Amino acid sequence: MKTILFSWVILTGVFFTLSAQTLPVPPPSPSVTIKQQFGTSFIELIYSRPGVKGRTIFGDVVPYGKVWRTGANSATTIEFGDEVMIQGTKIAKGKYGLITIPNENNWEVIITKDLTVTDASDYKPENDVVKFSVSPKKINDRIENFVIEVQDIKPTEATIEIKWDRTVVAFKVTTEIDAKIMTAIEKEMGRDRRPYHTAAVYYYENGKDLNQALAWENKALENNPKAYWVMLQKAKIQMKLKAYPDALKTAQEAKATAEAEKDDNYVKNASKLMEEIKSQPDYSNAPAPAGKGKK
Repeated sequence: MKTILFSWVILTGVFFTLSAQTLPVPPPSPSVTIKQQFGTSFIELIYSRPGVKGRTIFGDVVPYGKVWRTGANSATTIEFGDEVMIQGTKIAKGKYGLITIPNENNWEVIITKDLTVTDASDYKPENDVVKFSVSPKKINDRIENFVIEVQDIKPTEATIEIKWDRTVVAFKVTTEIDAKIMTAIEKEMGRDRRPYHTAAVYYYENGKDLNQALAWENKALENNPKAYWVMLQKAKIQMKLKAYPDALKTAQEAKATAEAEKDDNYVKNASKLMEEIKSQPDYSNAPAPAGKGKK
């Protein structure tokens, strides 16, 4: 009887232990994965989000001068889908640990090859990929839950922001995309279905051959004469070439086509572009039409 009772107690203890392990309660520091498109690839962050909960964070919960996992629970990681540059250091495509050493007036930010650093004793300087100092900024509004975000995203640069309580630390990440895109454009232009409009937009936005961009937009319109979004981009290119009469005519065509298609947003954008064309200082002295560009 004692043997049976003892066995029952053991089994009951195991049952309650297993139940506790699988009980679906909210974690105190929930984990998050953020994957942000950047350049021609992405930046991915994986970390946990502790809360302030009325505590003094920096200088207490997070001691000054010591390695911090920069989050809670598991190590914080950052992954780059392509080569990037941080503080003048090239960082190869791949996954890295993101750790910091907070201080009152400056933080050390470390990108490390080690994906498992959760404590100061785990940190090995020889695994550093880049280590640099940044100045923290104080903000008025308290951020209750720790957060790392990718902000101010541009084609070739973005800002990583680490925020908690009333402190923000930020650093820039840059990437080189022009050579890759130019190679891709050259390759795609040799295929049957050529991305004329997309290539033209890239040329326009990156200060390349506008006459070639104009020629590509003309080709795009040959394939789709009612593509008012292409017309609008063509008008922008013509305006930049100072072919104002052509630009105005194309913008008017874009507006009329957008109206027929009931696309109010493009109607509005075409109207704004028409006003912008007319407001150019040398509009009244516009040169002869620029033509259709290179073939």
